[in-house]
Formats: sequence, C-alpha cells, structure tokens
Amino acid sequence: MAGRTYPPVEFPIEAERAAAFARAIGADPEDGVPPTFAAVYSLGVTAPQLFGDPDAAVDFSRLLHAEQEFTWSRHPRAGETVTSRGRVESDVNRRGMRLVSFETQTTDREGQPLCRSKALFVIRS
Repeated sequence: MAGRTYPPVEFPIEAERAAAFARAIGADPEDGVPPTFAAVYSLGVTAPQLFGDPDAAVDFSRLLHAEQEFTWSRHPRAGETVTSRGRVESDVNRRGMRLVSFETQTTDREGQPLCRSKALFVIRS
C-alpha cells in the first residue's frame, strides 16, 4: 500500500460547524477555526478512503490510532473551501503488528498549503 494516493476531497469550512467544534473543546468561537478542527477537514475526510479501500484491508477491530500530528502553513478561515489528499507513506509489518503511516496534505482554493496531517495506525495481525 505504500505510495498509494487517494483522490482529493473538497471540504467547506462552515462557520457554524467550526463554532460548534470550538465550543465542544472549550475554545472561543470568536477566535476563528480551532487548530484541532484539522481532525475534521484533513484526516477526517481522507482516512475513510484508506479504511474503505479493499486493498488496504484495514480491520477496525484490530486498529489502534497510535499517533497524530498536524503542521500548519496557515489556519483556514470559516467560509473557505479546502482540499485534502491522503497518501499511504509506509505500510510495514513488525512482530505481528502492521504499521501504516498515513499523510494528508490540505491546500486552499489556489493550491497553497494549509495543513499537513500525519497519522500512524497500528493494526494487530
């Protein structure tokens, strides 16, 4: 699976949805789109492509989301539409564990980088 890239996914950053997310995490919606909203517009829209890929054969009953990191060039604004594209960076087996590193690049309408998401999924054999 290493190297497999999935089709881009557009995601509109709806003001009310971002505000609801901010309230849910105890942030002030007036401060704009919370940084952790990247879990929605970046990883949240691309990981289902990996999990739904029959070739990836991800068994949810054996899945552990082990690591997550986000790096931003800038934070998106409410009302902006972003595009995220996921890619399997690596897929290795070690001692009965499958380690899948999944990276998502998110850009704005002009193709300028916004956010990079990197997740590590551990799947027991």
